[in-house]
This record gives sequence, structure tokens and C-alpha cells, in this order.
Amino acid sequence: MNFPTRFIFSCLVFCLSIHTVYADVYVDEQSAESGEIRLSNVPVEESYKVLITEPEKVQQPVQAASAKPAKPLPYDDLVTKAALATQLAPALIHAVIAVESQHNAMAVSARGAIGLMQLMPGTARDFQVNNPYNPRQNILGGARYLKSLLQLFEGDISLALAAYNAGPEKVKRYGMRIPPFAETQAYVTRVLSQYQTTY
Repeated sequence: MNFPTRFIFSCLVFCLSIHTVYADVYVDEQSAESGEIRLSNVPVEESYKVLITEPEKVQQPVQAASAKPAKPLPYDDLVTKAALATQLAPALIHAVIAVESQHNAMAVSARGAIGLMQLMPGTARDFQVNNPYNPRQNILGGARYLKSLLQLFEGDISLALAAYNAGPEKVKRYGMRIPPFAETQAYVTRVLSQYQTTY
């Protein structure tokens, strides 16, 4: 089985493993031939085929705001309170925390992002987070930031997550698409996958 065939097969398995999907994500099949994987939230060219399909447009993940994961997760009470305050799904907040910091409240990235939801100092200030190492403040601030990105990108979760990782200006610069950065594209896929398995 050659690389493109293996890649498409793995994509099919990935899609079948997801029960409910919240945003369309497309993959450039031609890029797979060179070993480079390109993702987008829109089919930029004919070579882009759907990888994750959104059954119906979701403006915001509000409907599940009161839903709790099947089993308790770290900081579950704080996540639930932040979800209610921002009308986000608790599972989405948990997914961002898991991917950003692996639930480590003291995590600091090489770029200076801090805490559970890896807030940059400027973002922390913008969302009234005085102590980004404080789990309650960090989760609530991160949830507020994520909610603002969802509003900015009209409920498109994949774009909001891309902006959370790379910054909203990068998403705008690349034509309201997931930027062509391997880190950002992998981040969006990981958070969406984690989102599905959190319940």
C-alpha cells in the first residue's frame, strides 16, 4: 500500500472513529504524496477532500454547556463554572486544557504561555486574569478568550481553535482558513479529537 493510499485509509479510519463532528476540516490529497499534510476549513482547490464532516452548522457549542463528561476530569468543577459563565461546552474547555497543558496548572511554554489554558500575558490581562497560575482564573480567562474567538469567527470551531493557537490575525491573513502551519493544523485536529472523546 503506497503512502497516499495509506494516508487516505488512515483518514477514513479517523473519520469513522468520530461519532459527532462540529466543524468541516479538509485535507489536500496532493500534499500527502510529498509527505506534507495540509488542512483547511474550506476546500481551497479540487485536491482538497473532506476529512471531518460537520452534519449541520453549529454557531457555537452552546447546546452542551450544561452537559458534563461521563467521568470526572481534573478541575471539573472549575470547568463547569466557566462553561456556564461563557455558554461553552465543558468538553470543549476540557479538550483545550488537555492539549494545551495536560492539566498542569504550572505549565509554561517556550513562548511564555502560562497555566492550564496556556494564556499569553497580554491575553491574561485582557481577560482579567491577575494570576495565570491560579486554575480558577486561568480556566475562566481562557474560556472567555475562546468564546470571543468563536464570536469573531461566527461559531466556526476549527477557526476559533486555529486562532487560539496561532492568533486571530493569522487566520484572517490566510483568508479565514486554518493557517498552513503544521503546529496549528495538528493542534486543531488534536483538540477536535479530544473534544469528541471527552464525553
